[in-house]
Amino acid sequence: MRTAEITRNTNETRIRVAINIDGTGAHKLQSGVPFLDHMLDQIARHGVIDLDVYCEGDNHIDDHHSVEDIGIALGQAFAKAIGNKAGLRRYGHAYVPLDESLSRVVIDFSGRPGLFYDVPFTRARIGQFDVDLAREFFQGFVNHAMATVHIDNLRGENAHHQCETVFKAFGRALRMALEHDPRNEGVVPSTKGVL
Repeated sequence: MRTAEITRNTNETRIRVAINIDGTGAHKLQSGVPFLDHMLDQIARHGVIDLDVYCEGDNHIDDHHSVEDIGIALGQAFAKAIGNKAGLRRYGHAYVPLDESLSRVVIDFSGRPGLFYDVPFTRARIGQFDVDLAREFFQGFVNHAMATVHIDNLRGENAHHQCETVFKAFGRALRMALEHDPRNEGVVPSTKGVL
């Protein structure tokens, strides 16, 4: 079983994240940011990854530290659960529509962190959620999962739909990239021999 649990405590947040990459999509989400819980639900369900997230953050200031630090802890958990990446498919991609919105996410568990993000949100807030924080979440994730991730919202008019298609596509791309490749069993998928 590819599982990991990460505890991250700072002056701004207290976080525990547990994942099971080979799970069923079961999830328990208490981020302190309701819209983020909704987005994490998309990752768990569409990635078919068990996900348990708990965060006590300084939300009286704003949600920035909680959202970013959850991304960091989640990235650390994936890096730990994946291990040396032998037998991993490594690459994943997904296109996901939701009504008028369409997003594409492409992932490479390359060992090189990089986020390439083009999501032209049509408004600045979704309820109480500042849309800038979506990028902060993914930046934290890629920096600590050591992955290259391209995220593009190709079209959309409703900011909620735009964000939801991004997180759904991210979950589906994760699922593909993290699958075992039976033709590559025990081999790291790189000409370098390491990732």
